[in-house]
Amino acid sequence: MIYPIVVYGSPILRQVAKEIDADYPNLKSLISDMFDTMYKSDGMGLAAPQIGKSIRIFVVDATSLADEDPDLKDFKKAFINPKLQILGEETLVMNEGCLSLPKLREDVDRHNKVRITYYDEHWNYTEEEYEGLKARVIQHEYDHLDGILFVDRINPLRKKLLKGRLNDIAKLKVQVPYKTKVLK
Repeated sequence: MIYPIVVYGSPILRQVAKEIDADYPNLKSLISDMFDTMYKSDGMGLAAPQIGKSIRIFVVDATSLADEDPDLKDFKKAFINPKLQILGEETLVMNEGCLSLPKLREDVDRHNKVRITYYDEHWNYTEEEYEGLKARVIQHEYDHLDGILFVDRINPLRKKLLKGRLNDIAKLKVQVPYKTKVLK
């Protein structure tokens, strides 16, 4: 099933998502649907709140960038009930976009190294460290689970200048090749 992407202006994107347990209904199907929705929307990450579900799951697949960064080969995962820890002080500014903020890209400063604990789709508990682009993608998706959007991490003056574009997104006045919706 391909879900419509919930966009800016939807309160669910500002909620702290709830943890789930291994008995969550149709979990494997949900994860498969999240990957399908992400691919259909041409994304490299998707969090459950972006499809209208306030639960702590996100999926990533950055393998399409493996030509640019060989470290991204096989970087396709589902993260359930993740807990993120920042490692070190080093940060890096890179341009980011988001399916829930279509046609909007901004420079975002994020930490370069993280540790994450989570359950995978088979409910195996895992602890891993990531750096570089992997760490950035994880931080971006993890933020969605805490009700944070990448525009919350940019300069406040810059965000103020984007207000009109953000309002257009909330009113679905942005044309994109995937289905979108605003949840009230």
